Amino acid sequence: MDYSMTFAALWVICATVVGLLPMRLQFPPGFILLICAPVLIIWLGYDHGWFWSVLAFGGFVSMFRNPIRFYWRRWTGREVAE
Repeated sequence: MDYSMTFAALWVICATVVGLLPMRLQFPPGFILLICAPVLIIWLGYDHGWFWSVLAFGGFVSMFRNPIRFYWRRWTGREVAE
């Protein structure tokens, strides 16, 4: 298995562990995972093709849909329910 696939599997395991933490402890490691994900998705696409990159992006959006929605509303100036 090459490095991109290994790091993608480790990212999934880390995201699962972060998801099991209490909500107040999820933000710092979750933010790091959120920042690392696009780099990892591009790396997977470079090594294995666009199909795997699209699948990884779908999984990323599925896992981080609420933070993505929150920051999108915040960046576009819409009302954000805290």
